[in-house]
Amino acid sequence: MTDGVWGSGPQHTTTALLLARTDKDPDSEYLDVNGAKFSAGQVATAAATLGAALVELGVRPGDRVASLLENSPEAVLVWWATQWAGAVAVPINTAYKGEYLRHQLADSGSSVLVVAADLADRAVAVTGQVDSLQHVVVTGQELPEFPGVTGHRWDDLMGASPLAAPIDRRPSDLATFIYTGGTTGLSKGCMLSHNYHHALAEQIGKAWGRTPDDVLWTPLPLFHYNALTTAVLGALVYGGRSAIYRRFSVSNFWPEMNRTGATLTSTLGTMAYLLAHDIDRPEMPRSGAPEANRTLRMMGAAPLPPEVDEIIRTRFGIGTFSGAYGVTEASLISSLPAGERNKPNAAGRINTEYFDVRIFDDDDNELPRNTDGEIVIRPKRPHVMFEGYWGRPEATVETSRNWWYHTGDIGRIDDDGFLYFVDRKADYLRRRGENIASFEVERIIMGHGEIADVAVHAVPSRLTEDDVKVTATRKEGSTLTEEQLFRWCLDKLPYFALPRYIEFRDELPRSPVGRVLKRELRAAGVTPTTWDVEQSGITYEKR
Repeated sequence: MTDGVWGSGPQHTTTALLLARTDKDPDSEYLDVNGAKFSAGQVATAAATLGAALVELGVRPGDRVASLLENSPEAVLVWWATQWAGAVAVPINTAYKGEYLRHQLADSGSSVLVVAADLADRAVAVTGQVDSLQHVVVTGQELPEFPGVTGHRWDDLMGASPLAAPIDRRPSDLATFIYTGGTTGLSKGCMLSHNYHHALAEQIGKAWGRTPDDVLWTPLPLFHYNALTTAVLGALVYGGRSAIYRRFSVSNFWPEMNRTGATLTSTLGTMAYLLAHDIDRPEMPRSGAPEANRTLRMMGAAPLPPEVDEIIRTRFGIGTFSGAYGVTEASLISSLPAGERNKPNAAGRINTEYFDVRIFDDDDNELPRNTDGEIVIRPKRPHVMFEGYWGRPEATVETSRNWWYHTGDIGRIDDDGFLYFVDRKADYLRRRGENIASFEVERIIMGHGEIADVAVHAVPSRLTEDDVKVTATRKEGSTLTEEQLFRWCLDKLPYFALPRYIEFRDELPRSPVGRVLKRELRAAGVTPTTWDVEQSGITYEKR
């Protein structure tokens, strides 16, 4: 397919993919979730039952069903049940609490929330502030009192009479909202169609050379799009099975590979770094890992510095998939088949099969090859990108200027079609796989009472991606310390948004129009007067 040519082909719904598997192969293993194994037939039966319960709670096609669940059988089943009921799944990051949680529940207009028992107190704190919310389902036996809504036990809902068939939906209908960090406002819900789920699973599987003989293993959370497409749907598009693990651990990595028979992994560059350097298992001999690997042939992880890529390949004797670039709104914008060596610092070749990818200047003029500018794209097929931002028509129009989706990222394309990510045009951070909206963190910190001004910005991390730094000024007369501010943040911010670094200044650098010059703060990085939580001895729960 040449540049700019519109294509077509079969389109799919998520439930049609599951039903196709149940028709062909209902009984073999489809998913392993923390050791609990499910066939496609078992998942379909549970989805039909729980989907019926959602309908009995008043859920109608297109309604939103939110979940606050760690990787677990319940997280998989509630997503499938939502699809079965014709509704839209809203999986929420389990680090969220307080205003973060309230915002996504209210913004999505969710009428039902399914929450893990050990996270139920977070729901108790916000349900009375979400007008759309009517029901909360708890996975445990204890049922707290939720202000303003009706509570239910998971087990009670699983007694419903199953729906004979999933509610009919079209490939263009919405299936999931994934919230992405905002840069000038609150996080926005990306509206993702049924067909986009299939398209991304197909693209990633093709890049990996996935076959029915493969076993995909991932520790990535099901509230991120990667795990949904690679694990939950990838095993339906390509056959075979997937294993979903609760949380990444170097010490458990090779035992998990051998327990599940994994041939492929979907991880993050940070995880590959930790594995390559045995960060949480220093006692493991450097020569021990290759002998421990009996099945793994390829590790998917991005971004992956060349040094780490080389260690993974030579030490472990496996291929890597590290050359890729994408955003929740559109993936994969660029990639490289597993086994093919990437150019240094490149993100693979642009995806000319699904997208038209260009580099524009600030006036939307196309720039020549090897020139830095904003990465922009448009689709070549129906419903292979997001459908816009939920309830944010202005943001949708703004990012789709001149009918091109503007990623907000700076990059360049070389003469061979390789894409290079250069920098973020917008002011957001990415830390260990999580997008962080500086606006949201700044708004929370300004609520402290002793902060006069604050800027949240990135500093480079040795684990790839970013670390978070807070540069702030205190109100006159305040004796607030960096440690006191950090401890205050513990109850207000998700763990991944907690600042590693804090620095108090007399004033923040500003432009003539009064905007904080974060580029100067980023350039300054960690200064001699910067406080570092990792050097403070403070321990906290990273969840």
